[in-house]
Amino acid sequence: MPDWVRTRRREIGARIRAARLRAGLTQIQLGDRIGRDIRTIHRWEYAQRVPTLEDLLLLADALGLHPSDLFDDDAA
Repeated sequence: MPDWVRTRRREIGARIRAARLRAGLTQIQLGDRIGRDIRTIHRWEYAQRVPTLEDLLLLADALGLHPSDLFDDDAA
């Protein structure tokens, strides 16, 4: 896997974490909102796993974001 892919995965995970914290949610609370467990949320935030498109849409909705905000450097 190219280094830029790993870098982008870490950036997206950091944006998920930052948005969750801004929303005042724990990993458990976010997981409950989108039907995923805490391990899954943790793995996304720390770039151990990649969320699916469906997961990204659920995350954006639960966090009050547009899906592109999870990718856009200016939105994070």
